[in-house]
Amino acid sequence: MFSSVKAYEGQHYASLKKQCLQSGVLFEDLKFPAVDESLFYQGNRIGRVVWKRPRELCDDPHLFVDGISAHDLHQGQLGNCWFVAACSSLASRESLWQKVIPDWKEQEWDVEKPDCYAGMFHFRFWRFGDWVDVVIDDRLPTVDNQLVYCHSDDNNEFWSALVEKAYAKVYGCYEALDGGNTADALVDFTGGVSEPMDLLEGQFAQDEAARNQLFERVLKVHNRDGLISCSIRATTVEDIEARLDCGLVKGHAYAVTDVRKVRLGHGLLAFFKSEKLTMIRMRNPWGEKEWSGPWSDSSEEWKKVSKSEREKLGVTVQDDGEFWMTFEDFCQYFTDLILCRLINTSYLSIHKTWEEAVMRGSWVHRDDPLRNRSGGCINHKATFLQNPQYVFDVRKPEDEVLICLQQKEQRARPKEGKVENLAIGFDIHRVELNRKFRMHSAQQKVAGSIYINSRCVFLRKELKEGRYVIIPTTFDPSQQSEFLLRVFTDVPSDFKELTLDEPAQTCWTGMCGYPQLVTQVHVLGAEGLQGQDSNGELHCLNPQKKRHSMMTGASDPYVIITCEGEKVRSPVHKDTCSPDFDIKGLFYRKRPKEGIHIEIYNKNVIVDSFLGQVTLFSEPTDRQEQHTVHLRDKGNQQSSDLPGTLTVRLITCSVLTNI
Repeated sequence: MFSSVKAYEGQHYASLKKQCLQSGVLFEDLKFPAVDESLFYQGNRIGRVVWKRPRELCDDPHLFVDGISAHDLHQGQLGNCWFVAACSSLASRESLWQKVIPDWKEQEWDVEKPDCYAGMFHFRFWRFGDWVDVVIDDRLPTVDNQLVYCHSDDNNEFWSALVEKAYAKVYGCYEALDGGNTADALVDFTGGVSEPMDLLEGQFAQDEAARNQLFERVLKVHNRDGLISCSIRATTVEDIEARLDCGLVKGHAYAVTDVRKVRLGHGLLAFFKSEKLTMIRMRNPWGEKEWSGPWSDSSEEWKKVSKSEREKLGVTVQDDGEFWMTFEDFCQYFTDLILCRLINTSYLSIHKTWEEAVMRGSWVHRDDPLRNRSGGCINHKATFLQNPQYVFDVRKPEDEVLICLQQKEQRARPKEGKVENLAIGFDIHRVELNRKFRMHSAQQKVAGSIYINSRCVFLRKELKEGRYVIIPTTFDPSQQSEFLLRVFTDVPSDFKELTLDEPAQTCWTGMCGYPQLVTQVHVLGAEGLQGQDSNGELHCLNPQKKRHSMMTGASDPYVIITCEGEKVRSPVHKDTCSPDFDIKGLFYRKRPKEGIHIEIYNKNVIVDSFLGQVTLFSEPTDRQEQHTVHLRDKGNQQSSDLPGTLTVRLITCSVLTNI
């Protein structure tokens, strides 16, 4: 994962540390200096800040005191609960925090080797498709000898304050962390994919079956080392950080630190009316103000659970900001959930392995419609298809596909502040099985994300076998930005960008010819095909019946479209004599007078059997697009009809960039 870590701002930790140790001078980061500009956009609003090194704040500084835990984090004078909540989640995953805090033993203060200390640290974040190594000095902002921002329970533990400083450097200044999205921080810490979920829209509080299904998903993400965060939506400015009667806080990010099914002892079954309880544990980044309802730290419910069971769950009765709830209560009060999955791409894993494909692109406005790549969303019909287009294949009868679109963030600028994200999203169109060139007319839209001005947009979708085009867009046309598009499928998808509008002219064009027409062939379906009995013999069936058993002579048909030597083959349709093929092929034709040949076969174990064929002709002047024709046998005999009909739609254009 870290073989291609990039040095942020060109600062290489090892070489900088070596220089400092040789010169005997503690490191001072000129790229993120100890000045107000590293704190604020427009000026100091918290009084006189003094930057101090940890040794100036305590006698025995450490990166970690008694290990790392969610309790090491307390939000300071920044509204960055989103970042602190993500850090709390990170702290509970050793395999993850050791990636963000590399070589932590080497970075730790060593009392036996004080000469090895250079006053510098480095941390790693996943930014726009790359892991970046961020170097900082250890000067931290203080007021009255106290850390201004994130700090630990132990006054000599500094990992949280130092990670926060490195993150602030990436964002431009500390104030840039004031108000943000937990999903972004979770992705930055893991390189995973964040899926935001609206608990109100899903009606999980009312629908027990849906709630149980959601719990299993949350449990699976947690058990596979994913990170989880949640919040209660604030609908007004006054609502932000308002405390409810139950102790929860609105407009505030909570870290989920544990998810459990609690098996109860026999003596408790009557009391709880359930053998198992679905439980979730959270932490408030403030380190205080907890849930006060059922299963809160000092509630009646916990008194019914044995001491050993409580110790197993790690229940503490103190206002430390961490608390348990039943998942039912969780869905009753919380409105938003973020699941950050670590997408497993290892073939050696016992868990599901995903195939990841990544593309970098950009929305660029140009006046030429064929070169413009910033056409806006589908509301802008005249320019929508001028956006970048990416093609991929689903090679199973049905496959779950995960798609994540991320726009590149801009660093905060002095006096200007944060640069707002663009509203982005994407649509997915099912296209011809052999499409190699860009779409120029809209096709069958099968899915689409929401449009939102967040850094990432995520979609999970079950797709049928076929070829698809993703069109990532900004909401409005002519907006410009870079983006990262990630697609996860069960098997390789041959994901790539469509860059050409039409077949290229080459040195062979004069000799071999160039296409004069483009034709889209859409085979909709067939009716009344020959069936096959248990002996493999074909016979005619009632065309009104769509499914038959082998005893009544069902077929497993597929269709092949051939035009000027190029073939497109459909998937096999099981156990039917009236298949809905619904497949398309796209053909660039050099010989317009030559027919388009369509054959239907029945899939057999050894040799596939022929069910019929048709030959069709299509010109740009044809008014009738859809044709239903009788199947014919092989050969040129006009009267040799076979059972069944085929319905086909043909569209032909002389302008190659019209389809």
